[in-house]
Amino acid sequence: MDVIEIARQLGKAIQEDERYSDYMLAKEKNDADEALQALIGEFNLIRQNLAMEESKPAEEQNPEKMADLNEKMHAAYNAVMTNENMADFTMAKAGMDKMMGQINTILSHALNGDDPLTCATESACSGSCSTCGGCG
Repeated sequence: MDVIEIARQLGKAIQEDERYSDYMLAKEKNDADEALQALIGEFNLIRQNLAMEESKPAEEQNPEKMADLNEKMHAAYNAVMTNENMADFTMAKAGMDKMMGQINTILSHALNGDDPLTCATESACSGSCSTCGGCG
């Protein structure tokens, strides 16, 4: 069996994992929630308007408008994030992200010559390469 075939088997195993099915169900509920989609659209529109105002030269910017848009953007964000379907999706995505992080950590250790059967599954990586002493 070659590495590509093993990767395909890993992909199939991921799809059979409960975290994957939880994620997909939460994603489907998110996509079907019309009220949530409207909130997301409102948030994105406010964010675009704020970005347009911020991109103007400093002397043309309207500080009151920017403060108002910033306040509206935060309110829209809070409305999106407190939606039950979004909260469920956020939790399910965190589970998937953790699993994928563990898989990537094992693969990184294996590529550095560590034993993939006994190496750590949690990375100590902070995400900042500027303070890193090297992977492994």
